[in-house]
Parts: sequence; structure tokens; C-alpha cells
Amino acid sequence: MRLATWNVNSIRTRVARTVEFAVREDIDVLAMQEIKCKPEQFPYGPFEEAGYHVEVHGLNQWNGVAIASRLPVTDVRTAFDGMPGFAKGHEGPDAPLEARALGVLVDGVRVWSLYVPNGRSLDDPHYAYKLHWLEELKKATAAELATNPDLPLALVGDFNIIPFPHDNGDPGIVEGVSTHVSPQERAAFFALEDAGVTDVVRPLLPEGYTYWDYQRLKFPRNEGIRIDFILGSRALADAVQGASIHREERKGEQPSDHVPVVVELDLGGTDDADDDLPMIFS
Repeated sequence: MRLATWNVNSIRTRVARTVEFAVREDIDVLAMQEIKCKPEQFPYGPFEEAGYHVEVHGLNQWNGVAIASRLPVTDVRTAFDGMPGFAKGHEGPDAPLEARALGVLVDGVRVWSLYVPNGRSLDDPHYAYKLHWLEELKKATAAELATNPDLPLALVGDFNIIPFPHDNGDPGIVEGVSTHVSPQERAAFFALEDAGVTDVVRPLLPEGYTYWDYQRLKFPRNEGIRIDFILGSRALADAVQGASIHREERKGEQPSDHVPVVVELDLGGTDDADDDLPMIFS
């Protein structure tokens, strides 16, 4: 299975290059974030013509997640257990849920397409919401793996966290001032390891950005950050045969500000070195 994640930053604007990428790179399952549309607005046609079935969770022109798969999809979920909601000025446990999580079961693999809250600023209520959201994600993941420890589980998407200093090439993002790099956010990211998942791309690709802001020539200057990840359970990590970060997708006409991250999975348990794929930036 070739599994990919991509914050497409409006699927209606970028449907052609999204489908083109999926077909060209032989992607079996593509998790998308920031689709920015309701299900009835999603451009299903080009995906279906390319052989993909698409599950969509979107509520308005903000946020939104989707999963396109060439393999049969079951057990569709639009929130993980305990997922908190958010609305400006609304406090309490009954805040409305945003379209930030979509889970499916495909070929025995539980895949979650996740768009973690941004946080906005260190003193914004959205920052507290972000930390709460990640804490509940950790709890839900730990509970699912406690019930089924051999489950290949993938948490994929835009985490809006820069885990390590070398993942930050943007001089405008400053520790102690900016979100994404605060000790609390980084701790929340690494706490997911306690739930039983690890970054399955980093061991193969220790360097590489996945996002460049559109402003101030960030991409030509390579002032990027690494915020898009594929976190996997032990069973999923054991199946990883290769990984790639597709930097070239930041180029061209109307690119997303994010690029795809891909892993190759051997879910059959065979060990054939001839089938290994290169671990490259492409």
C-alpha cells in the first residue's frame, strides 16, 4: 500500500494536480486536509474517473478532511473519541466539533486524516483548544491500541507543530514568541509516542520541510517548516518499506503551501530486499 498525506489548501482549486499526483505516484490511499468545502461541494468526478472512492468530512469553507482510496473503505468515523470542539467565545464541553478528523479502515489499516488546530497565538483560546485536542487524540489512540495492539494504525496530516529546531527554517517563527514551537506543543506531539505511535518517516528522511508560506519568497529561499507527518503504530512502522517528501509539488501553477508525504507499506509481512523502494526527496 502506498499511503500519502497532503494538506491541499482547497481541493476545488487544486483537484487536477491532486488527482494527477495520486495517479502518477501510484497512491492507494490519499489523506487530505484543508479541503475547504462541504461534502456536496467536493469534486468527486476526477477522483472517481481515476479509480478512487472518496470519503469527505467538511462543514463549511474552513478546515475539512477527506480520504481517497482505491481500496475498499469501511468503518468511517468523523471524530475520535473525546474530540473537543471550538467556537469563539464558547466555553465548556459542548462546543461544536470542527471538521478536523476523518478515520477509515482500509485493507486492515486504520487511517486518520487529521488537521490539528493551528493555535493562532500563545495567548489565544485556540492555543488551549489545540493542546486539549492533542491530549484527547493521545487518549483515543492509546485506547484503540490497548484494545487492538497489533492494529496497523496511521495518524496522518497537518499537525501544526514543528517538533525539532532543525525542522524550522522560517526566521519568522521564533521560540518563546510563536506557536508551533512552544514547549507545550512539542510535548503534546511527543506525548503521542506514549499512546503507541511514532514518526515512521523521520528514520528514513531525517531532514526536509513540508510547508513554505506563500509570502516573502519563502519557498525560493527554502524558509520552510516540517509540520506534516505520518505517525504509525508498531504494526504500521514494521510495514514501512520507504518514504518520500514531494518537494516539487510546491512548484508550478497554484500550488498548495504544503507538499505530500508518502510511505510505502508492505502489509503482507514478506521480506524481499528487491522490493525495497528508495527513501528520497523527489
